[in-house]
Amino acid sequence: QPAECFLTRPEEKEESTAKVKRRRKKKISDILAKSSPKPGVPEDLQKLLNQHFGSKRSVIELEELKLPDSCFLPANDLTHSFSSYLKEICPKWAKLRKNHKEKKSVLMLIVCSSALRCLELIKSMTAFKGDCKVMKLFAKHIKIKEQMHMLENGVIHLGVGTPGRIKALVEQDGLSLNSLKYLILDWNWRDQKLRRMIDIPEIRKETIDLLEMGIIKLCREDSVKLGLF
Repeated sequence: QPAECFLTRPEEKEESTAKVKRRRKKKISDILAKSSPKPGVPEDLQKLLNQHFGSKRSVIELEELKLPDSCFLPANDLTHSFSSYLKEICPKWAKLRKNHKEKKSVLMLIVCSSALRCLELIKSMTAFKGDCKVMKLFAKHIKIKEQMHMLENGVIHLGVGTPGRIKALVEQDGLSLNSLKYLILDWNWRDQKLRRMIDIPEIRKETIDLLEMGIIKLCREDSVKLGLF
């Protein structure tokens, strides 16, 4: 009897380890780890919009969501640091920020997938931003009323945040898009699970909603440029 008991144990272990191995193969991170990173290009964003709205919109409505290549800034070829990328796409930043006087609005919006990533990017843009005022536009530990108060009472040059909070600020008239010149999507960065911001369903939807709230229209009018970092 004890011998029988001893024989069944290793079999159970083998079964459970086999199950774990099978599950791991299905993870997105395992597939992504094998593929080499590719920089985001305008077609990627257009494809994303078409996939999202394709079945919900008419042909005429879809035409209005088309972004010509002239709307886009040069793509990040994955060799740039964040500061060097911003310097390349916006060489006249010093002059722009000097002339910016409008409250409740920013010159540049940088959209990321999480609060932690926002903080990382704020630290890494020191060489670019100079003495301009940067504001954190995410929900973690910061109430929306505080952000609205800061935007209303001071001149902010640069906003770094998550699409959900930026969208909420625009909806509640806390953030105006009047002065906006550049919108940068943190497109190529991957989190611990190797997901980009557009691989996370909630972030993807909020990003598309934000673009549709007036950004696409401004891009088509040539007053805002889109960048994929």
